[in-house]
Order: sequence, then C-alpha cells, then structure tokens
Amino acid sequence: MSEPITYASAGVDVEAGDKAVELMKASVRRATRPEVLGGLGGFAGMFDASAIARMSRPVLATSTDGVGTKVAIAQALDRHDTIGFDLVGMVVDDIVVCGAEPLFMTDYIATGKVVPERIAAIVSGIAAACEQARVALVGGETAEHPGLLEPDEYDVAGAATGVVEYADVLGPDRVVAGDVVLALGSSGLHSNGYSLVRKVIGAAGWQLDRHVEEFGQTLGEELLTPTRVYSADLLDLIRTDGIDLHALSHVTGGGLVANLARVLPPNVFARLDRSTWTPPAVFSTIGALGQVPRADLERTLNMGVGFVAMLPADQVDAATRELEGRGIPAWVIGAVTGAEDAPVDGGHEVVRGAKGVEGGAVQLVGDHPTS
Repeated sequence: MSEPITYASAGVDVEAGDKAVELMKASVRRATRPEVLGGLGGFAGMFDASAIARMSRPVLATSTDGVGTKVAIAQALDRHDTIGFDLVGMVVDDIVVCGAEPLFMTDYIATGKVVPERIAAIVSGIAAACEQARVALVGGETAEHPGLLEPDEYDVAGAATGVVEYADVLGPDRVVAGDVVLALGSSGLHSNGYSLVRKVIGAAGWQLDRHVEEFGQTLGEELLTPTRVYSADLLDLIRTDGIDLHALSHVTGGGLVANLARVLPPNVFARLDRSTWTPPAVFSTIGALGQVPRADLERTLNMGVGFVAMLPADQVDAATRELEGRGIPAWVIGAVTGAEDAPVDGGHEVVRGAKGVEGGAVQLVGDHPTS
C-alpha cells in the first residue's frame, strides 16, 4: 500500500455534508412549532410535551414511510425540490387517519455522493411540506454510501409522531350504516405505483421530456407532480362545529377499495360508484399505454382519490364546502349499509378487509364517465 487510506479516499466527503447542513438551515427554520426546543444539529430533536401532559388520555400516533421509486423520476429530471412533499404526505397523512395531530417529523436521506445543493433541495421540499402541514421538522440524517449507491442515486424516508385524545380517536368503531363516503381528490399519482408506471412508459419508449397534450405538460412534469398533503385541512375539518367525521382512509398502496376496507367494521358494507368521478388523464393514459387491466390499475394507483371520509349524510354538504374552500375537490362517492347488503356475486369484486385487518366489505361498481 503506497498511500494511506482516508475517509475521503473511501468516498465520503464530510465537508460536503457540513455544507449541505448550512444550505438547508433556512428551510428547516421555517418548518417549526413553538414547542420545538433547540436548533438544527443536535443529536436528537426535542419537543416540549407540556400540552400533551394536560390531555385527559393522550394517545401517541406514529408513522414512517418513503416515496418508493418516484425518486427515480426526480433523479432522471435532476429536480429534487418536490420529492419532500411526497415524503411528508405519505407520513403525516397516515397519522391524521386516526384523528391525531402530527407534531414533529424527522427525515433520512441516503445517497451515493453528497452533493450539498441536491441535499438542500430535497430538504427544502420536506420543510415546505412540513410548514404546510403545521408539523415541525426537528431533525434528520444524511448518509453517504459510496459503493452501495451510485453517485447520483438517493433514497428518502421519514417518520413522524402525533397525538390525539383517546375519546377523539377516529376509526371503524364509529362507522355505522347510513354513513356517506366522501371522496377527496388527489393531485395525481401521488407516490404509489411508480414501478408500474415506469415499466409502462419504458415499454412504450416514452421519454420524460415528451409533451403530452392530455396533461398540458411534459410526461416528467406530470409524474413529478407533488403529493397533496391533507393533514392540516383534515384536522381543521375534524375540529369544525357541526361536522362529526367517523373515519378517514388514506388511499395509498393497494388502491381505493382495499384502503377503505381497512377502516370499516366487519358489520358494514360500502358500495362505491365509479360514475361519480372522472380520474385525471394520467391514469387513463398509463392504463391505455400499457394495456393495464382495470383491476390492476385500481389495486395499484389512487385513480384520482387521495382520501375518503365517512360521516353522517346530513353533514356532507357542510364538509364538502369546507374542503372545496380549501382547494380540495370533494364529492359523494358511495354509501355505507349493513353487511347483509354485500352481494355474494354481483359481477364486481367485493374486498373484505386488507393488510391483515378484518374490516368491512367494499365494492366498486359502474364505469367512469366518458368525455
């Protein structure tokens, strides 16, 4: 061995990591709450829990997730400031499903080579989404993994913690026959199904810079559309007088039907109607381009529905007005009845529970309107 081996010669640039921290400070500073103690750079993020201690029976809720292969689109386009919205949405919007308020979040970025400007762009998106969600970004980690990841490759993950009074927990035990299922529109593909999407566009030979008339923008711009972050708006809806939400479902991997079945009790049946909405063009385009069976599309993609809410029928109009006033499209997509109404064989698949949950039955019927 003619020369000593250093950390830098092994591919890890500590100075680049320090520069990335300096570049992200301004973004992180905006993603805070009054309860945050200390600043960026500590070994642990600290959060004053005095308010939680005053709750009658506080229940902590936690969630962790990533954004899957959507990062490959960001890397191919060399645009990294939107992927943070996908990460935050995937994490905090799972927490609000039980009625909890997300309080703070941490992130983790693994990359083959730390490029300070790229890391700062990723974190700027995370911080902007946290600010929108009223969640504090209290810490994170950037890890350089030469030899494991290529220099331009990275992956992101995050975790968040929230709290809810036990008496206010939303979920299956509140859902009753007669409830209405309200759909909340997605901003597009969000962050699920990109392995299918990338396979389809690759097989078709479509390039990311291809302008697609139906999208009104390039394919890459459409695929990189940030995930809609719902948590703050849904928390405000939960706290609105005269509106009593019974359950919420975040439509992610598994699609609309399976995710709804997870938050229904076994004694009810929900029938959803495709004729109540037209999915954005990206869904029909991917389906047609890859000749993807409808059942596979619906099990993989959100099809234009990012969240669903169950609530009493007489409160639907008020809830719809609240959501649309916040820029979130909302419409009645179906209704909840007793389990005895679930068909044994109605020509449409009936899903009962999902992901290990013995939930209620859900059926999707009809066809989307044709333009």
